[in-house]
Amino acid sequence: MQFELKSKFKPTGDQPQAIKKLADNLKSGIKDQVLLGVTGSGKTFTLANVIQKIQKPTLIISPNKTLAAQLYQEFKEFFPDNAVHYFVSYYDYYQPEAYIPQSDTYIEKDAKINEEIDRLRHAAVQDINSRKDVIVVASVSCIYNIGSPENYENISLEIKLKQEIKRQDFLHLLTNLQYQRNDIEFKPGTFRVRGDMVEVYIVTGEKIIRVEFLGDKIETISETKPGLNLKYKKIAEDKFRFFPASFWVAPQNKVEIAIGNIKLELQERLKELKKQNKLLEIERLEQKTNYDLEMLKETGWCQGIENYSSHLEFRKPGQSPFSLIDHFKYFNPRVARASHKAGDPDLEGFLMFIDESHISVSQIRAMSVQDRIRKQTLIDFGFRLPSAIDNRPLNFSEFEERQEQTIYISATPNDFEKQKAGTSIVEQLIRPTGLLEPSIEIRKTENQIKDLVKEIEKQIAKKQRTLVLTLTKRLAEEITDYLVEKGIKTQYIHSEIKTMERPEIFKNFRQGKYDVLVGINLLREGIDLPEVALVAILDADKEGFLRNKTTLIQTMGRAARHLNGHAILYADKMTLSMQSAINEINRRRKIQEEYNKKNKITPQAIIKDIRDWGFSKKEDIAEEFWVVYDKKLLEKEMKEAAKNLDFERAAKIRDLIEKQKRGE
Repeated sequence: MQFELKSKFKPTGDQPQAIKKLADNLKSGIKDQVLLGVTGSGKTFTLANVIQKIQKPTLIISPNKTLAAQLYQEFKEFFPDNAVHYFVSYYDYYQPEAYIPQSDTYIEKDAKINEEIDRLRHAAVQDINSRKDVIVVASVSCIYNIGSPENYENISLEIKLKQEIKRQDFLHLLTNLQYQRNDIEFKPGTFRVRGDMVEVYIVTGEKIIRVEFLGDKIETISETKPGLNLKYKKIAEDKFRFFPASFWVAPQNKVEIAIGNIKLELQERLKELKKQNKLLEIERLEQKTNYDLEMLKETGWCQGIENYSSHLEFRKPGQSPFSLIDHFKYFNPRVARASHKAGDPDLEGFLMFIDESHISVSQIRAMSVQDRIRKQTLIDFGFRLPSAIDNRPLNFSEFEERQEQTIYISATPNDFEKQKAGTSIVEQLIRPTGLLEPSIEIRKTENQIKDLVKEIEKQIAKKQRTLVLTLTKRLAEEITDYLVEKGIKTQYIHSEIKTMERPEIFKNFRQGKYDVLVGINLLREGIDLPEVALVAILDADKEGFLRNKTTLIQTMGRAARHLNGHAILYADKMTLSMQSAINEINRRRKIQEEYNKKNKITPQAIIKDIRDWGFSKKEDIAEEFWVVYDKKLLEKEMKEAAKNLDFERAAKIRDLIEKQKRGE
């Protein structure tokens, strides 16, 4: 199926030239490009148009879950008939396994897996396997090991109508795929048996497959959507492919070989520890590994199976793990043809977009280093075999090797991205609304808080919002308290505010519950606040990460969605970062003014609906369902919330169900 972009908007401003340049460069085989797009210029719409023109599977990497969710929702709206997926870390809470030698403290892995995100991950990988019209919006965690794509494909089970297979053999094959029999609690990743009929709840949660046997032959294959009233209909193609319910699945013959190899590694490692006279470490390692091997032998799975992934995938020591990117490469190989003219792009392959690249690239670069330090300590003290170190994220050179045609997207790309792109830097500085970059003013820091209060009061009189940027959490809270005492509706936002609560704060801010938001670094990129007319940056001359060129441009850009956008920098001297940021903002503003004048455009205010992001905090669940004791109804509400990415609501309903079970 082809990508089909659906939108009531048409490319405007300098979107058409950006779309053309990016698409033409991709068609000519250019590998790396930068889309330097200002806030509010419609970068997502531009990229959607590029996808439609190029018609290749696309991986979009975002720096965090919340921004990834925003992009996922936008691309889902642009491509409603295509496969758009959300792939992020499936942990609501994650404490990795670790050991602290100084205090002899072993920290067992403790994780709370979000089942809905796990299903979304499987849905993404399954569509990468079977479709070409795929867009996956992922967080940077997509560089972590998720198992071999070859194993994932080869171990899948295809059944056909009239196929000769015993029901018991079919159940055994489902078990090998890590599906679990559960005739009571039927949920994704399970199957139930009723006589000659087997119902399988697909791990993605999208459908239930019913297989009916007549003797040792499959008589009918039908499907239905999950719900209270299951209405089955025969599947269209008379066949169905079951994919594994876990990424860590290997064919049974490979598991047996892997167990043998793990035993050999264990014996070698025990010899090394014995030479070092590490008796405690020997006991730890032998006991833990033998228990895991017993579980692998009996069930094909064990707790922490990913630590044996190099054996299960027959990777050599130090060989790269298999990430989501490897699945894209495996199922979308480049096919270079001799008949191609010089400079023509290879067929197939996939596209990669790296959003907010000035952050994302740095995160990708750092992940493998941090992971290795933690794992090495576990290995040294007998908690893991040396091969556990090969269960890791890609290092940066491995990531670069896997990149195909890539577009780095940022309003402030770093030198790294610019150097990679060379002359292929496409600017998108014109906003469809004609809005300009904010005007900038520098004021002395003396009495900056009193001056700030006056400016905020001016904004409130005009029903406009203000962002205030400080250097520390404590100062953000103190300024918030001071403004509240002055009768100004104010809220602070920093890293200690839970991730799921932040969208609710932004929503209340836009609706007018607060007139001022005070923050540190969370008010930079990725947030859409058209009501903000003033950005005030305190201590702007304190050179450093929070006041460098990139941060200043990003922060001042928060006022660029308002007709009267203005930035005040409180500073006693002009730093190099300030001067560079101001020069760049003024350069963009001049280009925008000239474009508006030439095309007789009058800037228009942005009118944007205040949407529920899907992560917003809802009313108390116990109050909402205080008279509801129907477990099926509550489960339906829970699944609906999870389907809408409202994981907090889904978790609260789940907890309510558990409380009712216990009779509380």
